[in-house]
Parts: sequence; C-alpha cells; structure tokens
Amino acid sequence: MGLNPGGPTIAKILETLRIKPQNTNQLAHLLEMDYKTVKHHLDLLKKNKIVVCEGEYGPTYFLSQTMEDNYGSVEKILKLSK
Repeated sequence: MGLNPGGPTIAKILETLRIKPQNTNQLAHLLEMDYKTVKHHLDLLKKNKIVVCEGEYGPTYFLSQTMEDNYGSVEKILKLSK
C-alpha cells in the first residue's frame, strides 16, 4: 500500500488546529498553502468527523472531541512517520 500524498498536509492542519482553531483562510496563510488545497483537506476531515466547524461564512475549524481524546495516538503515528 502506498503512502497517502495528503498525509503531511493533514498532519500540519491537525497540529495547527490543536494549538488554535482557525478558518480556511487563516490556515492557508499560516501554513503557506493554497486555499483550495486546505479547503479540500478540511472538507475531507469534516466528512470523516475529525474536525468540526462553527459559523457559516468563514467557519472556524476545531478538532472534534473524538480527535482531541485520541490525539496521543496521532502524535505517536506522526513521530514514527518522521
């Protein structure tokens, strides 16, 4: 099985949102990534209940409670992949 090419981007988004919730534009600027790329990954993360958002225009994204509760496992995976 091949590596997920979006994995590093997803990891950066999750690490950033864990520190401080952000909207798509803030994340794109902070991570120096294309807005559409960040939006695509946020949509996937939201669909899979890894992040949740509040607000309609420029919604702010947060880690879901399940992700918060299991973030230690994510950190272990990230350390192994580096």
